[in-house]
Amino acid sequence: MQVTNLTKIAEGIGSHRIFRGNSVLHVFGNPSLPKEQEVKYRKKLAEEVLAMLEETPREGEPSIIREE
Repeated sequence: MQVTNLTKIAEGIGSHRIFRGNSVLHVFGNPSLPKEQEVKYRKKLAEEVLAMLEETPREGEPSIIREE
């Protein structure tokens, strides 16, 4: 499982589950949000990433990529 903003690189190195984060500098955060909203945002991302671990790639597809 890889959380990154650089999904093409992650796919190129063979990651099977790729989740596109917010930005290169703030993959699991958004500093433009008020603190309380950012905590909710981070929790939502973490829950989505954990849900991806239960998914299986489709036939013929080496990776699961979730674009936010």
